[in-house]
Amino acid sequence: MASNSLAQDLDDILVRTYDLWDELRSQRIFITGGTGFFGCWLLESLIWANDKLGLNAEVVVLTRNYDAFRNKAPHLANHPSIQFIIGDVTSFNFPEGNFSYVIHAATEASAKLNEENPLLMFDTIVQGTRHTLEFAKLCQAKKFLLTSSGAVYGKQPSALTHIPEDYIGAPDPTHAPSAYGEGKRAAEMLCTLYGKQYGFEVKIARCFAFVGPYLPLDTHFAIGNFIRDGLQGGPILVNGDGTPYRSYLYAADLAVWLWTILLKGRSCYPYNVGSEEDMTIANLAYIVAKAFSEAIEIKISQSPIPGSNPSRYVPSTKRALTELNLQSRVNLADAIKRTIIWKYSSSGSK
Repeated sequence: MASNSLAQDLDDILVRTYDLWDELRSQRIFITGGTGFFGCWLLESLIWANDKLGLNAEVVVLTRNYDAFRNKAPHLANHPSIQFIIGDVTSFNFPEGNFSYVIHAATEASAKLNEENPLLMFDTIVQGTRHTLEFAKLCQAKKFLLTSSGAVYGKQPSALTHIPEDYIGAPDPTHAPSAYGEGKRAAEMLCTLYGKQYGFEVKIARCFAFVGPYLPLDTHFAIGNFIRDGLQGGPILVNGDGTPYRSYLYAADLAVWLWTILLKGRSCYPYNVGSEEDMTIANLAYIVAKAFSEAIEIKISQSPIPGSNPSRYVPSTKRALTELNLQSRVNLADAIKRTIIWKYSSSGSK
């Protein structure tokens, strides 16, 4: 069973997606990246619906490290409806049989890897996507979901407050750290080509920034680092001047959006996935600090450069709202509090 701190979220997801699940009745689903942040929420919500509605769906999950996942989420690792295969996304052995749905959520958004070995980052995204598409072709998938990224747009113009799907900007191909964004662009192209040539629907979710249970608290995600700092009693350290603008969608909302895009979205037609509630990183630090009962100090390491335009990474989600009726239901303050509560409950802290 999911922890008590997740049960309310999973019930809410089920209510909001209730009309979707019949399509998955007695179906087989294959998921890459199923043990990461996105994958855990996809599995939690799928298994919750499977058990509550008697869907009799089966899911096969590709993982590089089953033992680590079993330690993190034993109720998922041991669930009878989930099977695991061990392998790398670029070379895994294809499981036997047909799968109606393939979800490709692999490839960590690792700033460290993108900085230290951008070629490996690019190759992993592109080769992993092509290998998974080859499997989708072989297993006669009907629908394929790619979790892409807002990084495909390149640097967001400071005058563009919320970036829409029809923005035609791109990462700088002569800048090595563009490997992640360029890799995702190539992945979208591969998905489009395979879908059109082999006759399956391709759904593209361009994902921005998120918060919620299972979010790593020790990587490059600012909100995760701030929550970690708060859990340790502070101070919350802001690397940089705190002026960049970001927005964060709660993980339960994310799960609703991804399932809806997979099952109801238009093929070869990207949807931004994220929140339009923008704020500076400095303001984010203050919101995180206020979520704790004790006073938490905030340290901003640099001063803003006079006259400079702050960077932005904030989506327009009008397409998702108007076409799929997708909305952000959990505000950021509540999202942070729920993440903290889950972290306390999952670690046994009091």
